[in-house]
Amino acid sequence: MAKSPAPSKATKTGQARIDSRPIVAGIVTALVGFTSSFAVVLAGLKAVGADPAQAASGLLALTLAVGLGVLVLAWRSRVPVTLAWSTPGAALLAASGTPDGGWPAAVGAFIAAGVLLSLTGLVPSLGRLMARIPSSLAQAMLAGVLLQLCLAPFKALGTVPVFVAPVILCWLAMMKYAPRWAVPAALLAALGVIGISLASAGTSVDPDALMPALAWTAPVFSLQALAGIAVPLFVVTMASQNVPGVAVLRSFGYETPWRPAMLVTGAGTVAAAPFGGHAINLAALSAALAAGAEAGSGRSRRWVAGFTSGLAYLVLAAFSAALVSVVSRAPAGMLEAVAGLALLGTLASAISAALADPEDRIAPAVTFLMAASGLAFAGIGSAFWALVAGLTVRWALKPRRSPASRKNSR
Repeated sequence: MAKSPAPSKATKTGQARIDSRPIVAGIVTALVGFTSSFAVVLAGLKAVGADPAQAASGLLALTLAVGLGVLVLAWRSRVPVTLAWSTPGAALLAASGTPDGGWPAAVGAFIAAGVLLSLTGLVPSLGRLMARIPSSLAQAMLAGVLLQLCLAPFKALGTVPVFVAPVILCWLAMMKYAPRWAVPAALLAALGVIGISLASAGTSVDPDALMPALAWTAPVFSLQALAGIAVPLFVVTMASQNVPGVAVLRSFGYETPWRPAMLVTGAGTVAAAPFGGHAINLAALSAALAAGAEAGSGRSRRWVAGFTSGLAYLVLAAFSAALVSVVSRAPAGMLEAVAGLALLGTLASAISAALADPEDRIAPAVTFLMAASGLAFAGIGSAFWALVAGLTVRWALKPRRSPASRKNSR
């Protein structure tokens, strides 16, 4: 019997390249997701009362929860589903300030948000209730929350221009030539500037601080923190992360395993919360890296990209403490400046979505301004009152049907 011809070298090389694409895509997904927003997480945790050790623990807990959650979902569903921490939620924390009860009360609010996420998967009516909140108001609330943080890079130009200007210029150059890597490149530039600053000042870093460690915080549950942090955190995570994450996967022909995803992200949030993690959710923007053509031409194998991103997150967890240790020694305003650059695109998208309907702009505008004002009443932050104000204005301005029209419609 004649032997079949051996595959050519070119064929072997091409096959190897195709097989490696999901793995490479998964690694890139994790790198982009981690480096582009971890500064936002640190800024948010710091704003609600975390000290450097607790913030480092929170980043580590989130990274582990995301990695393990992706491994479970991608393996069981064979769908290129990916997870991330709630970047808009972290921005919300940065604008909320320390709640009554301090850091333990914030941790209690994180647990409550995780329970709400889990209930969304278990109780369909909760998801329907969430859907009744107009998207324009949720986006307006997010935009108002992001505003102050996105102003940070430009405010820092007036206080530490020597440190911030190179970071902004690096970000701008990368936005033109490689937008996906703009924020990671800005982060590298910031780390370089911080390293030069520490070296010139003769500042040393304690080697023990470079080792990742989880720090437990006993939660405290308070009405103010639940209303001011947990509810807005749940709303913004659903509206700005989970819902777009489903849409991204659907655009590539995949159906999101909704109930398992909500249960995994909710349980992951609850588990990470006592160690400082605020919330995890479906990935939105970075989800396209694992579900698109970059993850290989074989659509049935792209789930490997999601699975690989989970493994990559577990590796990145080992470097979380070192990053926090370096960044915590940065000049004042430097961390917030990097976080603000990371959120500029999100701010632009939120404003655009909030004001997209020319006939429904007043209520979103009121929501945006209320959230941006930083108003706190009865110990509850502005994000909650922004939603209340927006819903009230929307109800007040809604055209009323006359009795005759109601009678004719019957």
